[in-house]
Amino acid sequence: MTTSYNCAVDAERSEGLADAQRAIGHQQCIVLPTDTVYGIAADAFSSQAVATLLAAKGRSRDMPPPVLIPRAGTMDGLASDIPSGARQLAEAFWPGALTLIFHAQPSLSWDLGETKGTVALRMPDDALAIDLLAQTGPLAVSSANRSGQRAAQTAAEARAQLAESVQVYLDDGPRPAGPAADGVPSTIIDATGERLTVVRPGALSIEELRAVVPEIDAPDDPAVTDG
Repeated sequence: MTTSYNCAVDAERSEGLADAQRAIGHQQCIVLPTDTVYGIAADAFSSQAVATLLAAKGRSRDMPPPVLIPRAGTMDGLASDIPSGARQLAEAFWPGALTLIFHAQPSLSWDLGETKGTVALRMPDDALAIDLLAQTGPLAVSSANRSGQRAAQTAAEARAQLAESVQVYLDDGPRPAGPAADGVPSTIIDATGERLTVVRPGALSIEELRAVVPEIDAPDDPAVTDG
């Protein structure tokens, strides 16, 4: 049965985190807040859980979800051939609204979809999300909405779209919090080629990125997807 928790209340926050951890362990999906929008999450190392996440969104395997991590150091366990520029960006903007695409460690046994041997990683700047990730480990997370619909900025918006396909909803108020509440997704950078390349514009501008690493390509018309 689907359960929602008001995580602004300490007792419910603790209970909700514990229930979400159990749901992840049972290969079920949960909804959690991040610093950008609400996300639907599943165990990144369970192909069944990831398939359930994609089905809940109405999304195909050719749109694999990114992976949220609890700390920057986790990056080396999941990715290989990490360029120095990508490390500089992670140091500057993690935790935060930056997603980096790397070659995945070949030894990992996971199935996120048609990734072509890559993995997209992000460390969110959200205390509740980090607390959950510290308990569960890396999670496959996509925006909490049906594919093609507006990304949910509240747990109620997520539930209206995803309903019973999610086991646990963690409600911690609107995301993003504060006056800049436009629900802008993370900026995605491909770090698998010779040069870092912006593949989706988002919360971080090209000027902010180039202030850290000047050699970043920004196509005139980057592809924009939900997630």
